[in-house]
Amino acid sequence: MMAVPRHFFLDKAFEEHAYEDRPFPIGHKQTISQPFTVAYMTTLLGVKPGDRVLEVGTGSGYQAAILAALGAHVYTLERHEALYLRAKALLAELGIQHVRCFLRDGFKGLPEYAPYDGIIVTAGAPFVPEPLCRQLAIGGRLVIPVGEEVQYMHRYTRQTESEYREEAFESFRFVPFLEGIQKQDGNEE
Repeated sequence: MMAVPRHFFLDKAFEEHAYEDRPFPIGHKQTISQPFTVAYMTTLLGVKPGDRVLEVGTGSGYQAAILAALGAHVYTLERHEALYLRAKALLAELGIQHVRCFLRDGFKGLPEYAPYDGIIVTAGAPFVPEPLCRQLAIGGRLVIPVGEEVQYMHRYTRQTESEYREEAFESFRFVPFLEGIQKQDGNEE
């Protein structure tokens, strides 16, 4: 995590606090997660160099940069057009390779690049979207916070075409995982 400069992913107003273990707003009612949460989720995902990882919720691009620093080939989805454009430009400006950004509805995943060795969802889901489970490779892991007010971190490991091992972990608080796409002009798709 020390290889990725977190201050680049924050608004200048928070730059001097970038390395504190707390979340910060990034606009559009979204946040960059605190470093502990990023590390926790990344550890549960168990990323290995060369893994194909789908991230749902690009946000600032910080989690995608961490995954890329670990050697993953990252496909990241963002539903807010303004955040998508900002993160895509920042990741390119920082020279972070092996990250492909998409403006998409995260509930649908990115089936055209599946299967994935890992899928990480960086927003609190009311339920686990079935399309994400179907996009995991056998042995692949889905890390997702599930719940309404408070979410519990879950890891689903695909055992066979139709069987998954579920594990539940600590509680967290995330922004809500929402369907659709939010365009810059304010229109929803």
